[in-house]
Amino acid sequence: MAAPCRIAVTGKGGTGKTTLAALLAASFLSAGVRPILAVDADPNANYHEALGLTVRETLGSMREEAFTRSIPPGMSRTAFLALRFRQVLVESDGLDLIAMGRPEGTGCYCFANNLLAEAMAILQRDYRLVIIDSEAGLEHISRGTIGTPDLLLVVTDPGMRGIRTASRIREIAVSLGLDPATMHLVINRDRGAPKEGAALPVPLLGRIPEDPAVQEADLEGRPLVSLPPEAPSRQAVAVLAGKILAICGGRGRG
Repeated sequence: MAAPCRIAVTGKGGTGKTTLAALLAASFLSAGVRPILAVDADPNANYHEALGLTVRETLGSMREEAFTRSIPPGMSRTAFLALRFRQVLVESDGLDLIAMGRPEGTGCYCFANNLLAEAMAILQRDYRLVIIDSEAGLEHISRGTIGTPDLLLVVTDPGMRGIRTASRIREIAVSLGLDPATMHLVINRDRGAPKEGAALPVPLLGRIPEDPAVQEADLEGRPLVSLPPEAPSRQAVAVLAGKILAICGGRGRG
């Protein structure tokens, strides 16, 4: 299988990154794109809830000593890692999810970060698309945890403070060696500002309208993928998904 197209969704907290990541996954599946790997790279994991999935184990819950003392005789560490990563996967029709989660107790996230990097390197080869719901900021990119994405979707709200934050994210991403051509802006909860043609720090790829159905699903604890196809947010994300597939060069088509 060809290398997957890796889509990282980033932006400041509260802009709707997880909402976009979930609706993108639903749009790709509706378009017949599969298999997809969804990666929850935010320690405050909730991507699975937006997708309507249940996570029973995360990478953060794994204990470091298990990878030095519990490897079965005759099995290499690489083979043991691959086995454990597949045990942690949440599998569904056309889409699987792996969650970073939080380490048990206090301390550094280093081991969980390293596991996430190894998990992606081992697992992503089996998928056509990888959608990464990142934590706020660019920490995973700066640490090399998620590799170099093929597309970096910078999610912002329509206010100018959000646009300025997107500009800073672009500056940091460029300083980390990312190709500016991979960066695209998505305005979420769009209420008509900024106006078309306004100076933006990153090329605008899509505008997702403010949709009461999203808030209702959140308040009622329903997965966002349960939104009806006619919901304005679903329709806008479906258009965005088509643009992303075109940028990926068709690598995600099943």
